[in-house]
Formats: sequence, structure tokens, C-alpha cells
Amino acid sequence: MTMAIKPQTYRFCFGPWNISEGADPYGPTTRPTQSFDWKLAKLKELGFDAMMFHDDDAVPDVDSKSDAQITKEAKELRKKLKDAGIAAEIVAPRLWFSPMTIDGAYTSNDPKARQYAIERSLRCIDIAKIIGSDLIVLWLAREGTYLRESKNGKRSVEYLVQAIDKMLAHDKKIRIAIEPKPNEPMDIAYIPTIGHALALASLTQEPKRVGALIETAHAILAGLDPADEIDFAMSFGKLWSLHLNDQNGLKFDQDKPFGSNNLRLAFNQVRALERNGYGRRGEFVAFDVHPFRTTKVEHTVDHLVNSRRTFLKLVEKVRTFDEPMAQKYIADRNYQALDQMVIEHLLGQ
Repeated sequence: MTMAIKPQTYRFCFGPWNISEGADPYGPTTRPTQSFDWKLAKLKELGFDAMMFHDDDAVPDVDSKSDAQITKEAKELRKKLKDAGIAAEIVAPRLWFSPMTIDGAYTSNDPKARQYAIERSLRCIDIAKIIGSDLIVLWLAREGTYLRESKNGKRSVEYLVQAIDKMLAHDKKIRIAIEPKPNEPMDIAYIPTIGHALALASLTQEPKRVGALIETAHAILAGLDPADEIDFAMSFGKLWSLHLNDQNGLKFDQDKPFGSNNLRLAFNQVRALERNGYGRRGEFVAFDVHPFRTTKVEHTVDHLVNSRRTFLKLVEKVRTFDEPMAQKYIADRNYQALDQMVIEHLLGQ
């Protein structure tokens, strides 16, 4: 007798930066800044389970503070999260704002900048440990070049491995998830895809502790299907976190609500998560989305609510998809019928 597998349930999170003020490179903010306490209360009110952090979301102005002050503020945050019943999902060192990282962080040509990046990353690990997260995310925002002749690609990979090894040695319990992106803010990044991220992991001293975070928009910017990236990472057991959003083509990183631009692409991402059992080991579904610039104050969090609503509706669509019929079409190589079947299923017909 075969026992039915209980469908997984999902836990959701977002970060403080996902409630943004509407500024863009061409214009000012369109909404007032909300305090962290307001955002935490709103996260709890909306029924989300965890919050993502950059190191300076957890401890503002982290570079200007002593280790003792960082510890004190991190403990205060831990208490706030505990009182709210909210977990800390990930912590990421924000290395792209500092004047030290103009030419890169871990891969800068300046050894002082590389040392700064490593030291800040170790502080980030300490913060994560205090607030209860064992997952450090590395978005390698400035690890690339504006001019290829300005850096040595092989040496840059070696710098990245050296930095990750120092992080792994600093705390034997943390895991590191690399979040790839092909460009922006750098012209061309060294780690543009999940394949690159996992290859980099294999060069570290403890590859089992180095995995990946996939973001929908970043995969699209690399010209890839996010569902394929999910399948690839999960084939290695390396998808440890996830940023779902949407993207209108090969433009700047738009962070649109999940499913906003391409519902079928979103359907296939959820399908990949379902068939691979994402979430069964405690992984969260995070929405790295931003409100449209035109959004009014009273609708500040709608993009988050809508993204989760779309995700859960697509879970229903995946679980009610007529898989036996699909397999018949596949066996007959009748992909026209399969194509129309998917379209009609998404249309509710």
C-alpha cells in the first residue's frame, strides 16, 4: 500500500526594504518612510512568518558602531522578533553602499576594500547568530566590472573563494546562500547564474555549507527560465532560499509583484517548487517585490499581499493540473494540445 504524500505547506517572508518609498533614479520618493517597528507590526498583521534582513536593517549604521553596541542592538531586535512571533530568515551583508566598495567588495583591486568586505561579513554572521538565523545570503552586487580589462576574472574567483572560506571558518554552524545576478549595478557580474554559484561553492573548503538563493527577476535578466534554475538548484539540494517577483524583459531589476508580468512563468516556478518539495526542510518563500511608484500610502503593502495570494492560487492550479492527461499528450508528442491545456487551465476553463 502506497501512502499518500501530504502536500507541503509554505511559510512566507519579506524584508523591510520591500516596503519602499517610491524613489527611482529619475525622481524623489512618493510615500513617507515607515519605521522598522511599523513594518514588523504590518508583517505580523498580514500573517507572514519571517523577516529577511540586511545587516544594517538589523543594526542601523553598523559600520559606525562597536562590537558591544552591535551585540546590544542585535539582542534588542531578537527580543522584538520573539515577542512578535516572527523568525529571522536570512541576513545579508549590505556591501554595495559603502564608499569602500566603489570598485567591488570581495573582488576589489584595493586590498583594504577586500578586507573591509570580509570584516563586515563576519560582523553580519555575528548579528545573524544573535537574532537566530543560520543563513547568510551573498548578493554579489559589485563583484564584477565596468571594464573587463580592469580585473582578472580568475583572480576574482579566487578572492571570492577566500572570502567565503573565512566566513565558513568564522562560524561552523552558518550556511551561505549565493544570490546570482548577471548585471546591475555592475555592467557584468562574475556570478550571473545558479550554475556559476554552485560551481563557486564547489571550490570552497566546505561545499556542503554553500548553496544558493534564486530570484525570479535575476534569472530573467540572465535570459533564463526561473523554473529551470529552481529545478537545477534543487537537483543538488542547494536551493535554500527564494525571492519570487516578476520582470518585464531584459531591463533594470523591476521587482514587480509575483505573476504580474508573466503568469505562465510564475505557474511553472510554483510547479517546480511543488515537484521538488521546496519548503519541507523549513525553507521560506520570500517575496522580493516593491510597490509601484504610483502606489498611494493606503496601499503600501498590497504588492506583498497580492504576491502571496497569487502564489497560493497558483499552488491550487499546480495541484489540480491534470497530470495524467498531460503525460498522455507528452507520450504522443502532442505538445500543441499540452500547450493549450496549460493555457485553458490557467484561464480556469
